[in-house]
Amino acid sequence: MWLRRIQSSFCLYVRITGVTAANLVGVDDKKLLCCAYSSTSICAPRKLTKHDRKPMVTSVNELKREAWLGKKQRQIVQEIPLKAPDNGLLVKELVPVAHEVYNSRTELFACVSRVAQSILIYTCSLCGEVHIGHPPHRIRTCNAGAVSNKEHSWKLGGTEHVLPVIESFHLYDWVGRAVSHNERLQVDRIPAIVELCVQAGVDIAEYPTRRRKFPVYNVAGRIIDYERRFPKDDLRGQGIDTYGFWGRKQPSRANLPDFEPDDIQGVASRGLEAWEKMCVGAARLMEKYSVQICGYCSEVQVGPKGHRVRNCYAHRHQMRDGQHAWQAATVGDIVPPVYVWHVRDGQRGEALVNSLKRYYGMLPAVVELFAQAGAQIGEKYAGVMREDIVVPDLDEERLVV
Repeated sequence: MWLRRIQSSFCLYVRITGVTAANLVGVDDKKLLCCAYSSTSICAPRKLTKHDRKPMVTSVNELKREAWLGKKQRQIVQEIPLKAPDNGLLVKELVPVAHEVYNSRTELFACVSRVAQSILIYTCSLCGEVHIGHPPHRIRTCNAGAVSNKEHSWKLGGTEHVLPVIESFHLYDWVGRAVSHNERLQVDRIPAIVELCVQAGVDIAEYPTRRRKFPVYNVAGRIIDYERRFPKDDLRGQGIDTYGFWGRKQPSRANLPDFEPDDIQGVASRGLEAWEKMCVGAARLMEKYSVQICGYCSEVQVGPKGHRVRNCYAHRHQMRDGQHAWQAATVGDIVPPVYVWHVRDGQRGEALVNSLKRYYGMLPAVVELFAQAGAQIGEKYAGVMREDIVVPDLDEERLVV
């Protein structure tokens, strides 16, 4: 009897801890047994499979409650008060934040391009995994094709693999209608972080947006705009070339930062600071300006609602007729941190091996690039780097308890 109780308690403990570890770590190539080797380590976000849906920021019950309250409120014919930016006006205290995010992004790309000339970037030609530094690792985490857990087929990568660009449809009017399927080739697509800055107050002549002087009103669920649709003083469309992207002028390099030719460590420090400013500023902007993402694919739309373009080819898209399953996005959705294996200072020049992968840490690719260039990484990434764990030698690994 007591033996059965002990076995039941142990199975319950294993089940609880196993499910928790599976949720934190995942069931794919990034199985890091953090809890067994360190009390301060933090596991990197697990890589979702094609059948999984992204975790929702707001719970389903909360969404249902908000929808029910909105329906009851629309049944009463009265004005529903709207605050900026839902009423079409800018949030004045966030305009400087938008400019800071936009300038930080420009400086970040310049720093990454400069550091990438000294540190090699590798990407797998099959699964797309990224590795920073030479030589690339030999961890068997490639699951592309019929055979899983095989070695990667490496090739040289570039800035686009460290900082992938997530695009969004550009909206002329924040409170206007959504982009339809027939308009998918007529509306410009720009980086989502740039679109967020434009809607928050950054003026770019190539991508005009409507700046209202008077707010819109919501009466029984209908948006009423008393301002003229195209005011005469709205001249942001002048000087825009509409004959195609091949005829557009190249962006000026006057706003790019100046770097010392040999100060790679200084460039890396400036780039890491720009990365932190961009992420923190984007998080502040997204507290007021809504951003939507598909729960199954990487499609992002900056605005109060998602577009109606039927271009989702993710899991079970036939059931939705190609429409996206929109939900609230996070900062990691518009600026995805591509997690890579962290190479410590004492391991430079040595390839990471598969048998010791449970002792290695991970970092976002851009942070790892700057770390190998000499930038000082703060305490924010200390748990993910797992610097407190001693990596044993190959002949010592079998003696580790």
